[in-house]
Order: sequence, then C-alpha cells, then structure tokens
Amino acid sequence: MSAVDAHTHLEACGAKDSADVRSMMDRAESAGIGHAITVADDMAAARWAVEASTWDDRVFAAVALHPTRTKDFGDAEREELAELAAHPRVVAVGETGLDYYWDYAPHDAQQDAFRWHIGLSKRLGKPLMIHDRDAHEDVLRILDEEGAPDTVVFHSFSGDVDMARRCVDAGYVLSFSGTVTFRNAGALREAAMVVPLQQLLVETDAPFLTPHPFRGRPNEPYCAAYTLRELADLRGVHVGELATIVTATVNRVFGLGV
Repeated sequence: MSAVDAHTHLEACGAKDSADVRSMMDRAESAGIGHAITVADDMAAARWAVEASTWDDRVFAAVALHPTRTKDFGDAEREELAELAAHPRVVAVGETGLDYYWDYAPHDAQQDAFRWHIGLSKRLGKPLMIHDRDAHEDVLRILDEEGAPDTVVFHSFSGDVDMARRCVDAGYVLSFSGTVTFRNAGALREAAMVVPLQQLLVETDAPFLTPHPFRGRPNEPYCAAYTLRELADLRGVHVGELATIVTATVNRVFGLGV
C-alpha cells in the first residue's frame, strides 16, 4: 500500500534541485510513501515549493507565511503569496496559525496574518493548514470569529484529548507527525485514539520530529511510514487498512487524486 506525507519541507531537508527532490521521493516511495506535500514557511520557501512541485509528479505544495515570520507582513508579501497560492500545484494555504512558544513575532501581528490567510483560503477554495503551538484557544477562537474554511487541517497536532475532540466536533482534520511515536508523549497518543480514522492524516514535518526508532536523526518523507505503522498499532488496525484510509482522506482534503 502507498500513503502520503501530508506535510514536509523538502528544501529544509536539503533538496536544492529537481535531482534532489527525485532522490528523496524515490526513497519515500520505496518505503511506501508515494507522494508528499512540501510546505513553505517564508517567502523564499514559498517560491521554491511551487517550483519544486513542478519537478516531480509525486510532489505538491502548500504556501503561507509561518506565524513566527509575520512581524513584517506587508501588502507586497500578501500580493505575492496570493498569486503563489493560486498555482494549480498548490493544494493548501499553509502553514499559518499561531506560535506562542517563540517570541519572533508579536501575537497581534500573528493573529492579523492568520486572519488574512483564513480569508485567502476561503477565496481560493483551498484547505487551510494550521500551525498551532501553545496557542490552542486563540487558534480556535479566531477560526470561529472569521468563519473557518470548508477544510481545516491541524498539522503536527499537539493538543490533548479535549482539544482533539473539539477539533473533531468542528469537522477539522488532525495530522500526526513523528511525535506520536514517542513513548513520553502520552497525552498526544491518547488524543490520537479519539480521532475518527477518516479525520486523521500522517506527516513528517521533516526535517524535524523524526519518528522512533530514528529520533534525533534527520527526517525525510520516507519516515512517515514509521509514524503510519505506529498509529496503526495504536489504533489496532492493519497498517495497509490505515494507509488506504489516510490516502482517501488526503484525496478528499487536498484533491490530489493519487
């Protein structure tokens, strides 16, 4: 069976050109990860992600300005991002949201940018891919105030059972990264247990959050296979069945047709 890495950063993994991207995706495909969505976090990465998505049919893109980069987010950046996000190989607006762990951008600047990205997602009719770190309540509040897009994905979900249930009840999709394989991530593993399989995705967030048994080493899309296997064991389903379900969810959410 083949599955999809729903959130990765190929450039940050070290890919510089089409040959690098093909090599990474060949490694991923050999491990059962047939496609990946490479995600931008700044303007340069957004341009690169869109270009990279045209180099290999196994790669799609998502573009936005990461909340930690929103201190200076003017009209020029917004205009360019809107243009990039409209590209046919871009399947989501993201990653956007709030990050209260770092202090690189004031909270009001992050919130203003988040609201703008929500609007862009709705205008384009593309899913919203959310980064939420230590900001659960404000993320949910702003989604309610602005009116959430039809499809919302919480990338590398980091909440507890209560947060997971609130997201599920709102119809949001929760994507789990390698952190769910960590034995000391009890609250996150409990949260993964309450998410309906049809609202669950698997990602690497590479080069970060490498899953067990490779924790501490560089991450790549092929490692999504280990997170998928761990989630299958956790949920008591065959890994092939879960791969089929999450691939169907990816196609429904992002319209990949894979």
